[in-house]
Amino acid sequence: MTETDYALRLAGVRKNYRDVAAVAGLDLTVPAGELLALVGPSGCGKSTLLRLVAGLEAPDAGTIQITGTTVAGDGVWFPPERRQVGLVFQDYALFPHLTVARNVAFGLAGVPAERRSGRVTEVLELVAMASMAGRYPHELSGGEQQRVALARALAPEPALILLDEPFSNLDRHLRAQVRADTVAILRKTGTTALLVTHDQAEALAVGDRVAVMRAGRIEQTGEPAHVFHAPTSRFVATFLGEADFLPARPRDGELVTEAGPVPAPGRPPPATEGLEVMVRPHEVTLHPPSTAPPGSSRPSSRAASCCTPSRSPPAGNCGRCSRTPHISPSGPGCTPC
Repeated sequence: MTETDYALRLAGVRKNYRDVAAVAGLDLTVPAGELLALVGPSGCGKSTLLRLVAGLEAPDAGTIQITGTTVAGDGVWFPPERRQVGLVFQDYALFPHLTVARNVAFGLAGVPAERRSGRVTEVLELVAMASMAGRYPHELSGGEQQRVALARALAPEPALILLDEPFSNLDRHLRAQVRADTVAILRKTGTTALLVTHDQAEALAVGDRVAVMRAGRIEQTGEPAHVFHAPTSRFVATFLGEADFLPARPRDGELVTEAGPVPAPGRPPPATEGLEVMVRPHEVTLHPPSTAPPGSSRPSSRAASCCTPSRSPPAGNCGRCSRTPHISPSGPGCTPC
């Protein structure tokens, strides 16, 4: 891909608050048209990262590019209004004294009046709020306010939309519906979006890719199913879902565990001690001994995953793309195979 094929590119971005590294030398790229879900525990730096991209904070180091243009770093600084970025806040931040239509029109101040009116109508129809154009925010439900906030962000046709936990204030049923509607609108318009959430299920459900963040760094990025079934560290494995770990030792291309041997094709294990096989509990099926099918003591190849203790990816294909079992050291410092 060329530089312009990426809506967002971060290289070595760092942000400190006194002696705390909220974002620690982070690299990230988001292709145009992609919805990337950024997920991590509270305090991992994900909201700080969003603020850096939006221009609400300045990085201490590194560069931020939007559609190939450097907007921060290398002596360059673009304020938020010059970044072609839409932002949907957690509390929506609608102006209480403005109607729905005027809230949406707020970001179109530089657009000629005749085109501005047409664009407001267009985006309100897109989010199914055209009939409420004359209402005020206090006359709307939480879901309706969220739609207005999305319409306001979409109105200037930004290169990128940032969503900071936009569904967290909604009740469970409404959250699922509004989330589905929002994702459908983003896909219909082909809008690139970075969604920040602490909800693992939400990230896995809506993202074209998922980036798992921890302590100011990206632990792993990939398609939701791949990150869930092939985590590159114990943290990612346990953060995204329940996981059990079986001690293992290598033997003739297999990993021997107390539940039986697991195939380990692709390359030799990186170590002979401290190895573990990850098993997702929902992928374990129990059978009475008398009816157990042949080979039932062997853990499913889909249920195991790995990382290696090396600091740089070794050569060769470990076969993770076919969901073959992999090896996981129990210690820290794991990097992708």
